[in-house]
Parts: sequence; C-alpha cells; structure tokens
Amino acid sequence: MISAIAIDDESYALEVIKAHASRVPFLELKATFTDAVQGLEYLKTESVQLVFLDINMPDISGMDLAALLPKETLVIFTTAYSDYAVKGFELDALDYLLKPFNLSRFLKACQKAQEWIDLQPKNEPAFLFVKTGEGQERVDFSELLYCEATGNYVTFQLPTQKILSRMTLSETEKLLPSYFIRTHRSFLANKNQITKAERHQLHLGGFRVPISSSYLDSVLEKIK
Repeated sequence: MISAIAIDDESYALEVIKAHASRVPFLELKATFTDAVQGLEYLKTESVQLVFLDINMPDISGMDLAALLPKETLVIFTTAYSDYAVKGFELDALDYLLKPFNLSRFLKACQKAQEWIDLQPKNEPAFLFVKTGEGQERVDFSELLYCEATGNYVTFQLPTQKILSRMTLSETEKLLPSYFIRTHRSFLANKNQITKAERHQLHLGGFRVPISSSYLDSVLEKIK
C-alpha cells in the first residue's frame, strides 16, 4: 500500500484526485491540502511515500515545495500548464499529470510509483532478542536455520544451539525478514540456508525441515 497526500490550491482538483485514488486499491490517500504550507507542516510529523503536487500555487510554488521534501519522497506533479513538464522532470519528479487527467492516466502514474517502490532495497532487521527462562538471547538471522513451533513455544535452531522461547509461530513470522518462508504449519525456514530441496523436505546443512502439501507450491515458487 502506497501512502500519499495531495496538495493543490483548487478544491475541485483535490476532489478529482480523491475520486481517482478511491479506485486504486494499492493507494492510501491520507490527507489533502489546499494550503501548501499546511501540507509541508503535515509532512514534518507524518511520513508518506508519495505526494501529488500542483505546481502553480500562491505563496509557494510546487517546484519550490518539492525541493523541501525528504529526498526519498516521490513526487507526481499535477498542473494545467504543459510548459512546466521539462522543469518538473529536472527535479526528479516521478511523473507529470496534465489537467484534466482521467482515471486511466492517474492509475498509470500510481503504478509507476508502485514499481519504483518495489525496486528499492528493503531495510530488514539483522537480529532479534528473544525471551528465554534466563533472560533474553540474541538471534542473528543470518545464522538462524529454522524455527519450529511446539505448542506455545518456538525453537530457534542455530548451527550449534537451540533457543526456546514462549511465543507462537505466527508471532515469530511477523518478526523475521522476508527470506524466512513457511514450509509447514509448525516450521519456518531460512531460504538463504537451504542446501537441497526435495518434494517433502528441505535440507539446511545437516538439518531437515518438512514441507507439507498445503505449502509445497508456495515453497517451490519462493526458492526458484
């Protein structure tokens, strides 16, 4: 889901963006502003991935406001003046919507934003501290082979030790990087540690993790 806001001094233009945004399932339009300064103030406390930004506004132009945004924020300019297009792209704008734009053109711009976001490297955690009977122990994900659930406990299997913690496998899955894959209702395996894949099990060095029939297709797809 892409988080976004829209800034345009014309209320009607914002209504058009709202209507189009409601038709895009992967876009969340969190707020709209007719005042550019208010929009900038909002962004000081709220983080969004994308800003739909009108260029020709009073007080501060969209061009000037774009230069004040966080570097990672994507900008799609919206304007009725095609003369601004070249300058807009010089500011590394993702796209340029010339008013009046229809849903199809709006969707194309949103898809471009989604593709850009998908290409960016994900900042995933490198380790986790888990509670044990003696306190908390650090688990480095690069060394973690797999997780196995038994009742209300999860075993974190490392090459030379096991760490047992009271938690569910679903809770554990939410804390792990994306390269840990569910192979069974009771197992999560580190894709980067797989040394051999068979129809019913994965080999991770000297360890084996089962693959249940309900997860087989998903596992095969993820380890291609």
